[in-house]
Amino acid sequence: MSPKSDLLHKIETRQAHIGIVGIGYVGLPLAVAFAKEGFQVTAVDIDSKKVAAINAGRSYIEDVPESELGPLVTQGMLRATTEYADLATVDAISICVPTPLRKTKDPDISYIVDAAQNIGKFHGTGKLIVLESTTYPGTTEEIILPYLVSDGDRVGQDFFLAFSPERIDPGRTDYTIYTTPKVIGGVTPDCLEVAMALYGTIVERPFPVSSAAAAEMVKLLENTFRAVNIGLVNEMALMCDKLGLNVWEIVEAAATKPYGFMPFYPGPGLGGHCIPIDPHYLGWKLRTLNYTARFIELASDVNSHMPEYVVNKVAAALNEERKALNGSAVLILGVAYKPNVSDVRESPALDIIHLLQTQGAQVQYHDPFVPHLLHEGVALDSTELAETAVAAADCLVIVTHHNTFDWDCIAAKAKLIVDTRNALKQANPAGRLVRLSG
Repeated sequence: MSPKSDLLHKIETRQAHIGIVGIGYVGLPLAVAFAKEGFQVTAVDIDSKKVAAINAGRSYIEDVPESELGPLVTQGMLRATTEYADLATVDAISICVPTPLRKTKDPDISYIVDAAQNIGKFHGTGKLIVLESTTYPGTTEEIILPYLVSDGDRVGQDFFLAFSPERIDPGRTDYTIYTTPKVIGGVTPDCLEVAMALYGTIVERPFPVSSAAAAEMVKLLENTFRAVNIGLVNEMALMCDKLGLNVWEIVEAAATKPYGFMPFYPGPGLGGHCIPIDPHYLGWKLRTLNYTARFIELASDVNSHMPEYVVNKVAAALNEERKALNGSAVLILGVAYKPNVSDVRESPALDIIHLLQTQGAQVQYHDPFVPHLLHEGVALDSTELAETAVAAADCLVIVTHHNTFDWDCIAAKAKLIVDTRNALKQANPAGRLVRLSG
């Protein structure tokens, strides 16, 4: 039996042993999905605390309830380790490691390189390797493939290599890992066939594309589309502010058009691991080809300056109350990058807090999902959102609009509110309300 036929048989009969590298927001839900489908899963991570938590049946990801994780661990379907050597006997490996930006906004693919090097030591014959980490087009073949062919193995015959971009949206329940279509691109047609067979066991609709590079580009298009449109509506907010118009009213009215318009909404800046970062991977790749991705650079410039715009709004609002930002008590509502999750990666709240503190403000925050915060060397604990705390703040800044917030109570007690999310559009504030525009 050929390596391909053997692997397809193991996948079909659920005898394939699956390896996951990186057990964060992407890797852990993926590991659980495979284990629930009947595959034995071994997950590798360099973070010993995560490994210990998984092996104890404790979840640190909101989308993975312990009621699902615990039984899988107890039944021996899922275990975690810090040792890459434990992947020597697996049949397929999904790489789900971080791909951050350097301070220069160039891609940092060191985690991918480290994973590829270690997998290359133990990958053996007949394995499927799939990269899920977002990266620039060409990474799968240019970076990972050389580590796997170093011993003479042939891609598409002795082993199989593909790229399938993750589409995890933390906190989302309408589209999950099971119901979101899964784009897959193989280095060869046989690679694609094997990868489609594996992911077809856990997703409703695996969607093939012509190459690994095409699949890599798909993910960058998805998030560049969002980053550019958010940049557009954020600039619209700046323009509306100068014109004395309410940008939220403008967007809602435009959204009544049943064709040719898709509503995006302004805010205090971009957050999360994907939208603020992924377009820069594409921009960097194009610079190596002597091409400037102008839309990406312009959108990034607008979006990256929104926290500064918010802080200027706070300073101007306090000034109208005859107060200086320096020494004023500012209470931030919400520091997660999106509502109803604990994820603070690239959250605009971090920059807003840092800028406020730099200008001398006495900053506190409340976020029921984020009890502790460490940023720029400053450690903060979430303060209780009592009526006295709201009333005592010189200015309250709404950065993340969690569903748990009692907006009527907040509006009734706060003296001054800067609302960056239009959270109080239906409230009747007792104090002064300053919106993002208008």
